Amino acid sequence: MIIALENAKYELQNFRENIKELANALRIEELKEEVSSLEQLTFDPDFWSNQEKSTKILQKIKQSKDKIEKYDSLSARLEDTIVMAEMAIEENDESMTDEILEDQKKIIKEEEQMRIEVLLSGEYDKNNAIISFHPGAGGTEAQDWALMLYRLYTRWGEKHGYNVKLLDWLDGEEAGLKSATVLIEGINAYGYLKSENGVHRLVRVSPFDSSGRRHTSFASVEVMPEFDDDNSIELREEDLEITAHRSSGAGGQHVNKTDSAIRIMHIPTGIVVGCQTERSQLQNKETALKMLKSKLMEIKEREKLDKIEDIKGNKTNIEWGSQIRSYVFMPYTLVKDTRTGYEDGNIQAVMDGDIDEFINAYLKENSKN
Repeated sequence: MIIALENAKYELQNFRENIKELANALRIEELKEEVSSLEQLTFDPDFWSNQEKSTKILQKIKQSKDKIEKYDSLSARLEDTIVMAEMAIEENDESMTDEILEDQKKIIKEEEQMRIEVLLSGEYDKNNAIISFHPGAGGTEAQDWALMLYRLYTRWGEKHGYNVKLLDWLDGEEAGLKSATVLIEGINAYGYLKSENGVHRLVRVSPFDSSGRRHTSFASVEVMPEFDDDNSIELREEDLEITAHRSSGAGGQHVNKTDSAIRIMHIPTGIVVGCQTERSQLQNKETALKMLKSKLMEIKEREKLDKIEDIKGNKTNIEWGSQIRSYVFMPYTLVKDTRTGYEDGNIQAVMDGDIDEFINAYLKENSKN
């Protein structure tokens, strides 16, 4: 056991170099200077005269301080663990071995996760994420699969401390859902979840088939950043078809069961958005319009278009050959990402929201391009 402690101490001491490299990657010293400069601005008597600008500056200060604090905490934990290992070796105390080895694992995992965050350098990576779920062809089977994916990402968001807010929901015919949209609020929500955008394939013995046959189903997960409601996108009234309808489905007591739900179709592109979970029809309309702007902005940015008028709408088919990931429950259990090759045999953990390794593999792969 003392040998294990010696190895741990040696590896932890060498790990100091990783921590130094991480500081450079995170730009810790630059962030400290930036925080100092921004904090000076808050002492200006006119600082609060522009509420929107002052709020953004305060958010920037908090985000930078959080990153610095997280790095400093990791660095301190590394040094504390090295000291513990040295003391245990000196006193020939093997009782600390398990704790030290466990701390070593946690330090390595956290350093890796912070390196992943460095890859979130896209313009909108820090934004909230809007996720929509749509079943492919196949009726009840596909609609149930869309519901399973809705649960997966809801659980992922909750596990990571994000605020998950249901925006829109259409019940499936017998089970599952016809469509649903959620907002996942928190730093880097879009940066992480952009990897999940695409068609997801399910292979299982259908619970809706009395013959117990194996079925293949498809559903799409659409991920876009929530954009600040600026004036960069103008929506013309004549391009919008707005309908009110009665709320229904998974919102439960939080959904107002009056005709306050709103669905908006952008006629030039055929894009449809909806919201039903706000308290009034006006609030639902405002949220739906914001979602529509986000969707149009995301397509405009992704397709590098000059004008909103150039958007033709999303024509991706939710079918075989277009999937980004396959989830096989039968005859074996395996989740495999077709883009990165990463796979995990613990399908139940994945369905409970344990998809970080898939996200990390995508971010690492994408950083090479």
